[in-house]
Amino acid sequence: MKKRFSEEQIIGFLKEVDSGMPVKELCRKHGFSDASYYNWRAKFGGMSVSEAKRLKELEAENTRLKKLLAESLLEGEVMKEALRKKW
Repeated sequence: MKKRFSEEQIIGFLKEVDSGMPVKELCRKHGFSDASYYNWRAKFGGMSVSEAKRLKELEAENTRLKKLLAESLLEGEVMKEALRKKW
């Protein structure tokens, strides 16, 4: 899914509100909903850009590891099934 805003932009939006800009005005200015703002605040609130990049890297690594684990478990099940059928 293509995202309209990068993590750097989102953190910039959050900092604009911290500096005193009303949420409604910020959302109207940049073209996103209030709900998006509050979701971003829950996910990125208090983070710096480098921390957000690290979070993205960790999420990608976690996804890759979950995929490897699932493939390994499936391979083990196939091997068990094959051994059961031989005997």
